[in-house]
Amino acid sequence: MLVKLNVKSSMPELPDIKAYIAAMEPRLMGQRLDRIRLVNPFLLRTVEPRIADAEGRRVTELRRIGKRIAIGVEGDLWLVLHLMIAGRLHWKGAGAKLTGRQNLASFDFPAGSLTLTEAGAKRRASLHVLSGEEGLRSVDPGGIDVFAADLESFRRALTVENHTLKRALTDPSLISGVGNAYSDEILHAAKLSPLAQTQKLKPDEWERLFAATLGTLALWIERLKTEAGDGFPEKVTAFRAEMAVHGRGGQPCPRCGAEVLRIRYADNETNYCARCQTGGKVLADRGLSRLLGSDWPRTLDELEALRRR
Repeated sequence: MLVKLNVKSSMPELPDIKAYIAAMEPRLMGQRLDRIRLVNPFLLRTVEPRIADAEGRRVTELRRIGKRIAIGVEGDLWLVLHLMIAGRLHWKGAGAKLTGRQNLASFDFPAGSLTLTEAGAKRRASLHVLSGEEGLRSVDPGGIDVFAADLESFRRALTVENHTLKRALTDPSLISGVGNAYSDEILHAAKLSPLAQTQKLKPDEWERLFAATLGTLALWIERLKTEAGDGFPEKVTAFRAEMAVHGRGGQPCPRCGAEVLRIRYADNETNYCARCQTGGKVLADRGLSRLLGSDWPRTLDELEALRRR
């Protein structure tokens, strides 16, 4: 009998960061940052420039750097937030009270406060205060922006080394801003196996993958912006009912109706449709395949037979 895996939270990815920035722009651009309140001093990971140096300056630019949000203020200073897995941003009334253990910081403006919370006991979210473009480059993993790439530069980035498609798409030094959730959606849209090797893809598969990457990310950027409307994104999650496969293990594939399957490696879970993406082959989960040995099902028919035992 196959063991069902628990779904865990995932950090905000490119579409989520874009939605945050779209909501922040009308609220922050041109506004004076009056005060920064740190509830948890461990959030701040830099010493120079001083965090107080950013106070009293107006916001001049908002930028995405991978999965980070960079808030630029006068004097070419940058406040760079990495939300990690459980960090979330909120827009509250001016001078919002920071009560409860989840509150980490507040960035206070005349019209309201941008607050940062982090669920759970672990504190992984971070704030860097940086100076200029050189400072920003120090926290940029270096992956390409797919919306600024063409097919050839996309292929070149993913074939620097031979990796599985799942690993390559989620490597921040190769592709900027794509993580566990949207890589599942991209590979389902492209009808490609998450374990396919990048250096073995055929030309038509590269075309499908590039188109699926652009299309999937653009679709979700628009969906999340529309969902937030004039409000602020408050339902930032990697698991959405409208997704095709991510977080939908055991449910029917929206394209073919076959059951969505999942495998787990380290801390990441991969969701896929065997009928659409692997020619009916059931991919081996590292832990469960060792446990079941020769009983591990190789096809959808074998999987169904195993469940009937």
